[in-house]
Amino acid sequence: MLNKVFLIGRLTRDPEIRFLPSGSQITSFTIAVNRPYRVNNEWKEETYFFDIESFGMLAERLGKQLNKGTQILIEGQLRQDRWETASGEKRTKIKVVADKVNIISAKTQERSTEKEEEPDLDITNEPEDFSSDEDVPF
Repeated sequence: MLNKVFLIGRLTRDPEIRFLPSGSQITSFTIAVNRPYRVNNEWKEETYFFDIESFGMLAERLGKQLNKGTQILIEGQLRQDRWETASGEKRTKIKVVADKVNIISAKTQERSTEKEEEPDLDITNEPEDFSSDEDVPF
């Protein structure tokens, strides 16, 4: 069976750090992912919120590097938690357990306080289409 998820989104709050009895770290956070779509030639946008968990060395790194507003790419898997409330009601929750996380960009406020002489590389835009050879100089 295949259980693989790729998401790009921004943290909605600073990460929460917890520790297991074994001393292993768990870092949890939520990301917002936007989905643009068109209705009758008018663009609209929906936002989805996903809870993310990471464990071990990845959790330690993310706990230090991430904060609210950071845009990240997550590769992970879906996991379903199941529990029963004190009143006997059964509950479930789906979350993403991160296997790999890449930081795409820091939040906007941090970017403006960084070194101003270095150009800001925008890697979030779609790559240029080089499939046509009409402008090839040879």
